[in-house]
Amino acid sequence: MISDKYNPQETEQKWYNYWLENKYFHSEPDSRPPYTIVIPPPNVTGILHMGHMLNNTIQDVLVRRARMKGFNACWVPGTDHASIATEAKVVAKLKSEGINKSDISREEFLKHAWDWTNQYGGTILEQLKKLGCSCDWDRTRFTLEDKLSQQVIKSFVDLYNKGLIYRGYRMVNWDPEAKTNISDEEVIFKEQNGKLYYLKYKIEGSEDFLTVATTRPETIFGDVAVCINPNDERYAHLRGKKVIVPIVNRAIPIIEDDYVDIEFGTGALKITPAHDTNDYEIGIRHSLPMIDALDDDANLNEHGLHYAGKNRFEVRKAIAKELEEKNLLLKAEDYVNKVGTSERTGAVIEPKISQQWFLKMSEIAKPALDVVMNDEIKFHPEKFKNTYKHWMENIRDWNISRQLWWGQRIPAYYYGDGENDFVVAENSEEALALARERANNPQLTAENLKQDEDALDTWFSSWLWPMSVFDGLLAPENKDINYYYPTADLVTGPDIIFFWVARMIMAGLEWKGEVPFKNVYFTGIVRDKQRRKMSKSLGNSPDPLELIEKYGADSVRVGILLSSAAGNDLLFDEDLMLQGRNFATKIWNAFRLTQGWSKENKPSSEAEQQTIAWFENQLNKTILEINEQFDKFRISDALHLIYKLIWDDFCSWYLEAVKPNFGEGISLEVYDKTIYFFEELMKLLHPFMPFLTEELYQNIQHRGINEALVIAQQNSGGQFDETTISQFETAKEIISGVRNYRQSKGISPKEQVELFTSEKSFANESVIQKLANVSAIHYAEKTDKPSFTFLVGAVEISVPLSENLDLGEEKKKTEEELTYLKGFLVSVEKKLSNEKFVANAKPEIVETERKKQKDTLEKIAILEEKLKGF
Repeated sequence: MISDKYNPQETEQKWYNYWLENKYFHSEPDSRPPYTIVIPPPNVTGILHMGHMLNNTIQDVLVRRARMKGFNACWVPGTDHASIATEAKVVAKLKSEGINKSDISREEFLKHAWDWTNQYGGTILEQLKKLGCSCDWDRTRFTLEDKLSQQVIKSFVDLYNKGLIYRGYRMVNWDPEAKTNISDEEVIFKEQNGKLYYLKYKIEGSEDFLTVATTRPETIFGDVAVCINPNDERYAHLRGKKVIVPIVNRAIPIIEDDYVDIEFGTGALKITPAHDTNDYEIGIRHSLPMIDALDDDANLNEHGLHYAGKNRFEVRKAIAKELEEKNLLLKAEDYVNKVGTSERTGAVIEPKISQQWFLKMSEIAKPALDVVMNDEIKFHPEKFKNTYKHWMENIRDWNISRQLWWGQRIPAYYYGDGENDFVVAENSEEALALARERANNPQLTAENLKQDEDALDTWFSSWLWPMSVFDGLLAPENKDINYYYPTADLVTGPDIIFFWVARMIMAGLEWKGEVPFKNVYFTGIVRDKQRRKMSKSLGNSPDPLELIEKYGADSVRVGILLSSAAGNDLLFDEDLMLQGRNFATKIWNAFRLTQGWSKENKPSSEAEQQTIAWFENQLNKTILEINEQFDKFRISDALHLIYKLIWDDFCSWYLEAVKPNFGEGISLEVYDKTIYFFEELMKLLHPFMPFLTEELYQNIQHRGINEALVIAQQNSGGQFDETTISQFETAKEIISGVRNYRQSKGISPKEQVELFTSEKSFANESVIQKLANVSAIHYAEKTDKPSFTFLVGAVEISVPLSENLDLGEEKKKTEEELTYLKGFLVSVEKKLSNEKFVANAKPEIVETERKKQKDTLEKIAILEEKLKGF
């Protein structure tokens, strides 16, 4: 016996365990066509947030639907080792225990990191199970596990041997908190209030000075020149001279470069090549020395004189004071500028010259651009192709090294003190053999080799993800990679289109000669009602698990998808979850209604036959429309169609039309057809609401393990008769018109009415009579009684007013409505008679006004006819 209320807490764990026990999510290569998705691996440090909720719900919908369409669906889960984030967590944990990273060895630190990962690393995957994600958990991977790490190292060696990886000194973005460089894409620029300091640089051998404006006076210890524009006549007399750096008292040359903006500041720019990206480029052009005045903690080093060891921001305040005391500060103005910060730690980024490893990108970027531009890989929505194109055409070499211990260690081994005294190999044994050959020294031993201390950028492992999860680089012809690659669809956020999507495409083409996926669905960003991105720091993000506990996983899934069009931001509102729960309740009650009917062996009525014919056609038509929306990756639109089909068409119309009269039973034929329809609807809805639908499907009848809804085959839609659907829509409009009459006039639904119409006949007359409680329909007849009249299309339908109504009051209301409509018509016709309006307004606006005119004239005619009957 089905309970009165649906209880998601009881249902969800029961069915999830059932699905797992019966291995419904597990996939092995077979004769069916594959449908593969690889999860965008969440950080191993992470917990479920609203972005994950949206992204993984969409993936689960696609996977569950594919499974029900006869595909061998494989959704590979896993986590990313997240070098910077995880190392920061472990460093913080050690600090709380009184241990500094610098005081322990790499091996000791990695033991702590693995302990931390083993304790907390699976949290987010367990949380995804609560959401209902149908991942193949037997295939769970971790980017730092042995086999995946081997593939990362193998790819590095391969690219190095092809001449695509090199080592060099470059300006990098230094994160002084994480103590590593980060990529340009990981730098977030934020507006900050600061000061613009005007410093006096005395001309060598003179009391005159040149004024230079800077927001960072603490970097003067790295100044090596002052630059002016060669076209700036104000400074023509200073060409070839030198100035003295304030406090430092070092003489530096005045140089000329077109880069300097004559209009900005004083038109004189201090050049600090070690601490500014643009200065670095000028330094290279003019062969200037590099003076790095900051250490890895962003404290002043020995070049900072008496400020050595002090933090850069502390020095900024102190040095401004010293400059003022020494009359070397002309003025300081309030100034707002954009400051680069680390996406991972929030620390202000410090440009820094550093020796790093780089991957040449231009060569491997071109084919990866082509496959997107020619739609071999399709982006949904398509607008992101332009974003992708711009980045790929302006791509820079990828800095792939990080000054971290947590990650794949760079497989470079040094055997001497020379700049190029190193070899690159997959392991130390191969490295030793190569080093002996390279150094022409067979006496070298393993002790003579020192492996590079740096780790690889985390993205250098995740760019291999669609291949590495199937061990595609270790065993290029294994059955899994040959069957599951390329994957079908990728669901991700547009914020990692460069970090991950572009690089996976490059990697897939490089090692497999094939694109890694066919479609990329970009989700929007989940925002609050004030359009702010949801984040823990703002405190505006609800806990997804609390939402699941409160509303049920199905309701949360439906709520978040109802307003989530591809690529558009989702404005989160908890009322959406309530809408999802109400939908679940509606479906539950609909099933309970059917189970309360007594069944009789009797023929179906004409009204029932008409209703069944309509719904069968409506179902087939809607399935085709749903499939079309899925083909376009319009997941939200597909859900809206299913929602309407169930709530409006099935619950509000179909069940009402076939529901037996009080005290009567339902025919077995109609009951069986109703249950068939219900099962088909549960199949359509299952990808969106897996728990509720499985519970109801199993309640209909006892199912064997091969008959569970999770693996049931969805109806693909079929032939439908548009006329049958259209005729029933007309019947619905007539029924709604009669119901509107009853509601507006306070007439009881039990009081029968008659209809008069200019039409010669209506299809579905039996349905109209049953649902509108109509005693008779008089075709091609007009009533001479006062009546309530409405239009269905161009057809006029009249309902004689009940004798219980006050006809005098009714006549008065009709006259008032007629007066209003005539006044409204005057305002519309005034617009349309205005030649200027008609000539200049958009055609659709003019057309709207003409439609208003036509509709109002029709309503006036009906009311005037109605008045004749009083």
